[in-house]
Amino acid sequence: EQLAAEGYRDITLLGQNVNSYGKDLEEPMDFADLLEQVNAVPGDFLIRFMTSHPKDATQKLFETMARCEKVAPVLHLPFQAGNDRVLKVMNRKHTIEQYLDKIRALRTLIPDIVLTSDVIVGFPGETEEEFTQTKQFLDRIQFFEMHIFKYSKRAGTRAAVMSHQVPDPVKTTRSGELLAMEKEQSKQFRTHYVGREAEVLLEETKEIGGTEYLLGHTRDYVKVAVPLAENGEKAVTNTVVRGTVEGFVNDEILLLSPLEFSK
Repeated sequence: EQLAAEGYRDITLLGQNVNSYGKDLEEPMDFADLLEQVNAVPGDFLIRFMTSHPKDATQKLFETMARCEKVAPVLHLPFQAGNDRVLKVMNRKHTIEQYLDKIRALRTLIPDIVLTSDVIVGFPGETEEEFTQTKQFLDRIQFFEMHIFKYSKRAGTRAAVMSHQVPDPVKTTRSGELLAMEKEQSKQFRTHYVGREAEVLLEETKEIGGTEYLLGHTRDYVKVAVPLAENGEKAVTNTVVRGTVEGFVNDEILLLSPLEFSK
């Protein structure tokens, strides 16, 4: 309520697992109920949240996201590996099929949902076949963005003393393959915006290639730039601009031709 009253337009609820929220309260509630309450706060703002654990991402959460107009159509849902054996050894408490079922349910409710995820390569014992299954899984889902991590030992963990540690050069190769996939999938996703209208919350100014831009994000968290020289004094940060996406500034940022500015 305080943030909304102070004019904040984009608010993110953060947690190691946000879906664990409320279980230890005197009057227990769940994260979906919290989203309902935040959505009811007066003000013109957008709600984002991360990170969700697949085992706790429920049908109730998906239905709440679809119903609450202030909740952004974006979900960060780490799956970590595309193989059930590796997931079990990681103690992730979900299977590939369970994850896919959740994605199907979510896309039924929110067809334009934007999915992002985390992936670990080179977990102890991961075979080449299991890594290939992870790549196939990524192709099935088509994430907008993925954070790719090479497994590294942490003292005191079970994984640190497991046999069949994957050699560093192999982890580096596998990481490179997934990073290339992530880059291509992300570019394909952004390409769908070209020629379409979009609304962007402007957040900062930045020089790119010698040109000054106002940068911001769409509702589904795609980064967009508006050339500062075209705007005069009409646009400032924390305002919304509507326009047509004309192309790319670079691989990660789209170019917007502004049509209308609003507070």
